[in-house]
Amino acid sequence: MHITDVWPGRPYPLGATWDGEGVNFALFSAHATRVELCLFDSPTAPREAVRVILPERTDDVWHGYIPGLRSGQLYGYRVYGPYTPQQGHRFNPYKLLIDPYARALYGELRWDKANYGYRVDSPYGDLTIGKRDSAPYVPRSVVIDPHFDWGDDRPPDIPLADSVIYELHVKGFTKLHPEVPEALRGTYTGLASPSIIAYLKALGITAVELLPVQAFITDQFLADRGLTNYWGYQPINYFSPEPRYASQTDPQAQVQEFKHMVKALHAAGIEVIIDVVYNHTGEGNHLGPTLSFRGIDNASYYRLVPDQPRYYLDDTGTGNSLNLNNQRTLQMVLDSLRYWVTEMHVDGFRFDLARTLARGPAGSDQPSPFFAMVRQDPVLSRVKLIAEPWDVGFDGYWVGRFPSPWAEWNGRYRDTVRRFWKGDAGQAAEFASRFMGSMDLYQHNGRRPYHSINFVTAHDGFTLRDLVSYNEKHNEANGEANRDGDTHNNSWNCGVEGPTDDPDIRALRLRQMMNFIATLFLSQGTPMLLAGDERGRTQQGNNNAYCQDNPISWVDWRADAEANLLLDFTRRLIAFRRAHPVLRRRRFFAGNLGHAEWDVEWLSPDGQEVSAELWQQPDLRCIGLLLNGAVIDDRTERGEPMRDDVLLVLINASDEAVPFILPDWPDDAEWHVVIDTSQPNLHDPLQVIDQMYHVQPRSLAVLVERIENEPPIHIDLAGLAK
Repeated sequence: MHITDVWPGRPYPLGATWDGEGVNFALFSAHATRVELCLFDSPTAPREAVRVILPERTDDVWHGYIPGLRSGQLYGYRVYGPYTPQQGHRFNPYKLLIDPYARALYGELRWDKANYGYRVDSPYGDLTIGKRDSAPYVPRSVVIDPHFDWGDDRPPDIPLADSVIYELHVKGFTKLHPEVPEALRGTYTGLASPSIIAYLKALGITAVELLPVQAFITDQFLADRGLTNYWGYQPINYFSPEPRYASQTDPQAQVQEFKHMVKALHAAGIEVIIDVVYNHTGEGNHLGPTLSFRGIDNASYYRLVPDQPRYYLDDTGTGNSLNLNNQRTLQMVLDSLRYWVTEMHVDGFRFDLARTLARGPAGSDQPSPFFAMVRQDPVLSRVKLIAEPWDVGFDGYWVGRFPSPWAEWNGRYRDTVRRFWKGDAGQAAEFASRFMGSMDLYQHNGRRPYHSINFVTAHDGFTLRDLVSYNEKHNEANGEANRDGDTHNNSWNCGVEGPTDDPDIRALRLRQMMNFIATLFLSQGTPMLLAGDERGRTQQGNNNAYCQDNPISWVDWRADAEANLLLDFTRRLIAFRRAHPVLRRRRFFAGNLGHAEWDVEWLSPDGQEVSAELWQQPDLRCIGLLLNGAVIDDRTERGEPMRDDVLLVLINASDEAVPFILPDWPDDAEWHVVIDTSQPNLHDPLQVIDQMYHVQPRSLAVLVERIENEPPIHIDLAGLAK
């Protein structure tokens, strides 16, 4: 490769931009003294063929234009400046660096001492610069051709209140699927295959939430044990789709395949939400590798300890935190988010450890400008924004404290629902609050029930089957002597730890799983289902399978009687939710509307309203919920008043059957049972002959009110799921 000319180029846009005649390169670094662009002449070349000094610096952006270069070109950077960790600077030109704005990466990180900016074996630790060349071991940045035929692709734009979110792993969801071509299993293209999309549609999913798909690395301590970073929460680039999920080996394949996946899902009316990790990077603490940000401008990209800038502020538990108080770092994050919306057509984001994104300068009570910038952004303010509302730092638990229009993973919903169905005492009052959309958490700042993302299980923790099969975590496969993972799971094994052939325990576990699923889809708020839970997937008691890229984590598609029963039940519950707007209210219930009319009422088994004293009783485990669909305080998008049936939800978390007296208003009403977790094969509405219904132990039932002489309505739950 021979470069004959380098033009000044432009400082914007950042990254490598191909215009059809050449490539403009632009890299931010406020503290560098020189930046060299490294060009590779083949994918297998261990080192660069050419180094080019970027000739211009404008507002701390180093830039240059090379005519004649084409898309597909592999490149990296070497950045010069002081190596003075005590002052927060870690420049090292011996390290090949990934462009923070690279649109694609090629090759996987291979671990070697050369990846570290310091001499690994030095008694002075990171204070001694390391001079081994890291180029043979680091992924290459790729110049891409951004063109893609989107055709008539449009975002489904499904209201959050009507959404059913499905959290899945791109690889793990399709790796074992028998109808996905073997070469496509575990890839973006595999997720876009007709059989997968048909399954999602039949289940009733409106949005897939993908575990991290921005390029990430596997930590050395995992690689040394033969494990991998399966979940993907160690990002090394915020613009490139993870290349290992591409089915082709072309350096640009992951970009094209990701876009194809989004287009196919959109065509089926399914939105794509991606899990993003802007709170930290995979470079770790002061003893971590120098792969990108650290070597480009450590003092700008990371939050450093104010009086000891050798060290990193760590509110994430990963060794570092990105510095969103720096305008250029904040710009990178916002540019990245906009890129995924405008160029990759995603519909929203779930922000990992989002509390970190709000943290202002060290020692200050002022928040970072991130939320204010997102709220006024014309692109980002219109997509779905979901926060994981906590981190491990001081005042880290922010459930209910994010601003509008943010939705939140409602960790209090998860914990309360688990405790209630486990049978813990004193849970009924908070269970009722969570079931009704957590008004106490979200109404105070103008948010709605749908801003509560309700979930019972997620990737982090037990699966649904394991939640009812294990009292303790079993993470031995992770190689950390079972020390990792949460020890407080609010799980109950129903009498035996792990698998059992006992028919009574198996029946109880199945009923408990159905109770959780029914609770999730009958609750006000936005439900999120973990992929495979509808089939009873197990991780063998592993509640921290972040490093298990194997059948422990992959969805098992083999059919069995229990899996089929649970799948059918889940489909029916999702269809039932979609058929009843009273379960998807956009406003909180008011309770007493006056004139002896209520839009919601909690009942005790004697048919009367639950009194304030009864709510405080620790042994209250059986309650009823009357939802009056005839008085929904909301309108359709066409301005038409919303109307629905009157529903009665009977919930019994005790070990005894409870006779429940049915309410008698309006006069001459008939009640029909449409769901009962103690009768999982119930498909046709079953009329209740007398005015009492026996709610079986550890079960949930839903009844629909019919007026006498009105012909019964047959609810084709199976048909609604199609």
